[in-house]
Amino acid sequence: DPIHNAHLEIARAAADRFQLNRILFVPAANPPHKPAGPHASYADRVRMAELACEGEPRFELARIEQGPRRNYSINTVEKLLAAGLGPLTFLIGADAFAEIQTWHRWRDLIRAVEFIVVTRPGAAYEVPPGATVRELAGIERSESSSEIRLKLASGDTGVPVPAPTLGYIRERQLYRSQAAQ
Repeated sequence: DPIHNAHLEIARAAADRFQLNRILFVPAANPPHKPAGPHASYADRVRMAELACEGEPRFELARIEQGPRRNYSINTVEKLLAAGLGPLTFLIGADAFAEIQTWHRWRDLIRAVEFIVVTRPGAAYEVPPGATVRELAGIERSESSSEIRLKLASGDTGVPVPAPTLGYIRERQLYRSQAAQ
């Protein structure tokens, strides 16, 4: 939040290296790891992701997590599998994967999907028994959504965000009141 160029580069690299036909971008309406809520509304995050994915034939936006309930990854995976999508590969950063055993129903999740873990220097993780993991290494991008939000809050629009998404952020004046966050 917001989607940025590193997200897209990682998705392209994963699709290329692992011959993935489609990458689903799934904005979370109510992520459990952010109890205070996201910095942009769900509708705005969906629209920013749609704009970022335009022109990328392998990228698709999924609104599967919309609604008022907390969204857990296992529930999303189960919905996708029930819809006939699968087998599924879960693209995740090494820092998040390092905490996978703290996630809701994590054992079910590791049985349901294969993981592509995006590595970066200094990020260590252990693979839980039963998990299938492939590594995506060699992508050295330093962008972070929190840094981008801070820059946008201060009026700096020289951020690594796709041009259509940045245009939407400007038009909607997103992140402008979040300088202290």
